[in-house]
Amino acid sequence: MKIIGLLGGIASGKSMVAGQLASLGAKVLNADEIGHEVLRRAEIEAAVRERWGNAVFGADRRIDRNVLARIVFAPPPDGPPGRAYLEQLTHPEIIRIIKERLEALARSAVKAAVIDAPLLAEAGLDKLCDKLVFVDAPPEARFERALARGWRKEDFAAREDAQKSLDFKRKRADVVIDNSGSPEQTQAQVRRLWQTLIR
Repeated sequence: MKIIGLLGGIASGKSMVAGQLASLGAKVLNADEIGHEVLRRAEIEAAVRERWGNAVFGADRRIDRNVLARIVFAPPPDGPPGRAYLEQLTHPEIIRIIKERLEALARSAVKAAVIDAPLLAEAGLDKLCDKLVFVDAPPEARFERALARGWRKEDFAAREDAQKSLDFKRKRADVVIDNSGSPEQTQAQVRRLWQTLIR
């Protein structure tokens, strides 16, 4: 089984590429979704409540991820220590689950697994991958997509600053997918990638 890791900037289209790979037969492990699962665990909720109180919990008594994100992605001096605390709380468990699911997939007939993780390189998940794919898109297009998701300008800048540089990610990649055109143009590149991987 081949393991493909996706790299790219905020709103570059990594999830779209992951979806296209899934349609070709890959299994996608989405670190954001796994992170949501982890944030619902009682011990994680207790640690979050102890640090930030009930203000980060919604009416459903679950962690409000938008409120928490505004805290941990706030500018220094408050944001970075909060983000470091949250990451040391959640990242080991997210990584453990991804590794566990990769092992299970490797025992199946699946030809490829895709790791779609915003902090792929930062969390060391890139070391698990056979191929690293950088999804490239112009900054203005990424910014527009982020705004369409309901993000504010400062949210986009804060998230981007929390990640490794685009140059670092591009240099780490084995393959670059240009997502500046139509979805069909991106899909054609994804198909070519799939054919080279699954010969």
